[in-house]
Amino acid sequence: MLGRRTPYDDLVDHLVRSTPLGPGEAARVVLDVLAYFDETAEEYVRRRHRELQGSGLTNPVIFERIAEELPRRAVAPPTLSLRQLRRIVYG
Repeated sequence: MLGRRTPYDDLVDHLVRSTPLGPGEAARVVLDVLAYFDETAEEYVRRRHRELQGSGLTNPVIFERIAEELPRRAVAPPTLSLRQLRRIVYG
């Protein structure tokens, strides 16, 4: 990949080799996926509520569905301080 290097260049290179995507397209896919998984639980709940409400579902059905989806969803972890990170490693 030419130009500015990123921490995800190995993934972009893999996608270029294993799919018909070009380098620019593969980089956009990687950034889209990262943005998708960077969503916090609160952002996910709000987004899904809007989406499901837009499809005509009522709140009781929407909240039941979100409650079922959320445990299977990878969401962004909370921001941790340096002290919290040290405590994770050293107890």
